[in-house]
Amino acid sequence: MLAGIFNRIEPGKLDQNFINDDFPSSNFDVIGCVTNEIDLSHPPKYDPKGTLINVRASRIVGLKYQEEPIEPAQKFVVATNNYRAGGGGNFPDIDGKVTVLTASDTNRDVIVRYIIQAGTIAPSADRNWSFAPVAGASALFRSGPKAKDHLGEVKGIEHACEGENGFATFRIKL
Repeated sequence: MLAGIFNRIEPGKLDQNFINDDFPSSNFDVIGCVTNEIDLSHPPKYDPKGTLINVRASRIVGLKYQEEPIEPAQKFVVATNNYRAGGGGNFPDIDGKVTVLTASDTNRDVIVRYIIQAGTIAPSADRNWSFAPVAGASALFRSGPKAKDHLGEVKGIEHACEGENGFATFRIKL
């Protein structure tokens, strides 16, 4: 579902629109402990409301758990919040009918206790997913102008121009 936030990117075409503005950004969930690439040259499988629009589409490639390919029949227990587990966001096949454990603590309370116990934390991205190359393609997206200060930390992204309403436009080379 998360791969639907990105528009389809055509090989050989420059400066395409990267983000599907109809996709709720709150539905961009990333699952830890698995690795994969997102191939944006393929169409999305679901529309922004979670409706299946292309049964054969598969943007997620090279999906692995503990560096081993995941088989389609494999099952996993996924920890999430009650909103998502109960069907919030219209994710396919997630409707609250299968719950392994319901805890009385909210995610926020668990995180607050962890930070208090740890004292200092240093959160970082685990970089468990990336984009598959799309030959000769680039795409544009908007972000805050201060994002320019962090371009050295991210490969393949450059500042394209200043944008409207305090945003800047960036180019990602796929």
